[in-house]
Amino acid sequence: MSTVSTTGIITVSNECKACDHCTFICPTGAISGKLGEKHHIELKKCINCGQCLINCPFGAIEDYSMVNEVKAALADPKKFVVVQEAPAVRVALGEEFGLAPGTNVKNKMYAALRKLGFDKVYDTEFTADLTIMEEGTELIHRVFNALGVEGFENSGPLPQFTSCCPAWIKYAEDKYPHVLPHISSAKSPQQMFGPVAKTYLPEKLNINPADITVVSVMPCTAKKYECDRPEFMSSGFKDVDYVVTTRELAQMIKDAGIDFLNLSDEKADKLIGLSTGAATIFGATGGVMEAALRTAYELLSGQTLDKVDFKAVRGLAPVREATVEIPVKALGKALPVNVCIVTGLKHVDTVIEDVLAGRSNYHFIEVMNCPGGCINGGGQPIRRDTY
Repeated sequence: MSTVSTTGIITVSNECKACDHCTFICPTGAISGKLGEKHHIELKKCINCGQCLINCPFGAIEDYSMVNEVKAALADPKKFVVVQEAPAVRVALGEEFGLAPGTNVKNKMYAALRKLGFDKVYDTEFTADLTIMEEGTELIHRVFNALGVEGFENSGPLPQFTSCCPAWIKYAEDKYPHVLPHISSAKSPQQMFGPVAKTYLPEKLNINPADITVVSVMPCTAKKYECDRPEFMSSGFKDVDYVVTTRELAQMIKDAGIDFLNLSDEKADKLIGLSTGAATIFGATGGVMEAALRTAYELLSGQTLDKVDFKAVRGLAPVREATVEIPVKALGKALPVNVCIVTGLKHVDTVIEDVLAGRSNYHFIEVMNCPGGCINGGGQPIRRDTY
């Protein structure tokens, strides 16, 4: 276990100008301080999302870095170091090298990671697909339980909340423990990747699991907290050893003297590199919901989707709702599935309180802490020139 759990992921530096902007940004009220006095973060309330960090106009808020540990692992000839990258990284990394926001640089990113010395370069999309299958199947089981279908009595209650966002999970644990049975039991894609890399991979490559180091590149500072949670040691070792943000990867590339813009395109390694397009949309608000609905639709109806787009769940409004008609082959009728998408935890309290009070008619609720989803995570490039 690292020192993250005791020192915190997000800290206020001595450069703080006490402007009070961060107290407005923080969704949990974890930041305190008077105007003119350095502000402080209460660890118990902090959900590690880093929104205060990327919105601080003076760059006075910092996140805990694991870069030195990653560099040490890469320099150790006894270590077999593998890396995964979340979908939101590929369309943000280029900004750090002067490219337009949204430019997809995934193939140059793979090349850069190999030049940094990673032994295998995989993509988190593979385990994002696993998350989709797990959450979609679990939703079906919960719906069947609510309908009284025999054999599903032990499935959880409705509505089901998504479980990919570690900031949201900590928020629920801290403030709404009674809602936890409603949260999907599926791990996040990052944490699904870890056990696969430390069990399946060493078996296929004939490597001692103790020699494998798993590194994640994430758009999210809360992922650093997530990888350190004690329950994520399914192989006897930490599932994911270290997390670096999009910003930190860019700095590692620069420090290594790699000419990123002129790299030849490369592809991810294939052992666990294959994925569907559904995994790609995880980084945007509503993406997890849409991907899981695609899985649920096909499993329940027994039909292959002609059109995979569920456009009703898209958009940037903080709270969105929709109803999707899904034909259920086993029941011989269509079932209206009511869904809700929340982006920004400041907007989730009313949704949760309705669930706990029995007033909610939703079946499935996606919650992402960062406005717009992971694409605007606390580990993404910071554009201070816009202030």
